[in-house]
Amino acid sequence: MLIRKLSVLLEMIKFKLTIFAMPFAFTGAFLAAGGVPPAKVFFWIIVAMVGARTCAMGFNRLIDWKFDAANPRTAGRALPAGEIKSTEAWILVIISAILFFMACYMLNRLTLLLAPFALGLTLFYSLTKRFTSLCHLILGVALAFSPLGGWVAVTGSLSGYPLALSLGVLFWVAGFDTVYACLDTEFDKKAGLYSLPSRLGAQKAFRLAGFFHVVAFILFALTGIREGLNFFYFLGLLLTAAALFYQHLIVSPNDLTRIQASFFSMNGFISVIIFFATWLSLATS
Repeated sequence: MLIRKLSVLLEMIKFKLTIFAMPFAFTGAFLAAGGVPPAKVFFWIIVAMVGARTCAMGFNRLIDWKFDAANPRTAGRALPAGEIKSTEAWILVIISAILFFMACYMLNRLTLLLAPFALGLTLFYSLTKRFTSLCHLILGVALAFSPLGGWVAVTGSLSGYPLALSLGVLFWVAGFDTVYACLDTEFDKKAGLYSLPSRLGAQKAFRLAGFFHVVAFILFALTGIREGLNFFYFLGLLLTAAALFYQHLIVSPNDLTRIQASFFSMNGFISVIIFFATWLSLATS
C-alpha cells in the first residue's frame, strides 16, 4: 500500500522530469569548479534540486486541482481523481521544502540566502496563469536559477557567473512551455486562464516559441565562447540545435499528437547533452 501511494505521488509530480532542470544545475557547478565538483557539493546539489522541484510540482498540483478536474486532459491526475488526498500532497510539499533548505544550508551561506527567492519564484509561477500570459517566461526565470544555484553551490559567490547560461535556460523553457500550453488553448480561454496560445492563438504562439528557441541557442553559444569551451561543447550545441529543430518539425499548431515526444524526450535530451558536452569540454581542455 505504501509503495503504491509513493508511486502515485511520484507520478503526480512527474518526478522523472527532474531531468529537465538538474543537468543545468550540474552545468553551472562544473563550470564553477572547472571540472567535477567535490562529492559532498555534488550530493547536496542533487538533494536541493529534488527538494525544490518536488515542492514546486506538489504545490502546482494542489492549487490547480480544480482546473485539472475541469479539464478533460488532466482530470485523471491523482488529486482530482481522488488517488491522493490534499493533506498527503501538502505533507509532500512541506517535507520537500525542508529538504531543499537543509541542502542549501549544507552548501554555503549564499546558497541559503538565495534559497527563499529561488523556491518562492518557482511556487509563484503556479499562480501566474491566473493573471498574465507571460507565465511561460516566469517559469523560465524560475528554472534559470538552476545553473546559477549550481555555480553558487561551488563558489559561494556570484562573481564570474556566465549570465548567458541562465538566460539561455529562460528562453529554452519559455519556448517549450509555450508549445506545451497549446494543448489547453481552448480550455484556458473558457476557464479565464492566461497563456500565450490562448491570447495569441496557436499559430502565433508557435512562431514565438521558435523565436525563443533561437534566442536560447544563441545564448548557449555565447556561454561556450565566454567560458572558453572547446570543440566538444559546440558539437553538443549542434545536437541541441537539431533537437530544437526536430521539436518544431514534428509538432505544429494543427497537429499536437506528437507533443509528448517533443516535450519530454527532446527537452530531457537537450539538458543532458549540454551538461555532458560541458563536462567533456572541461575534461579535455
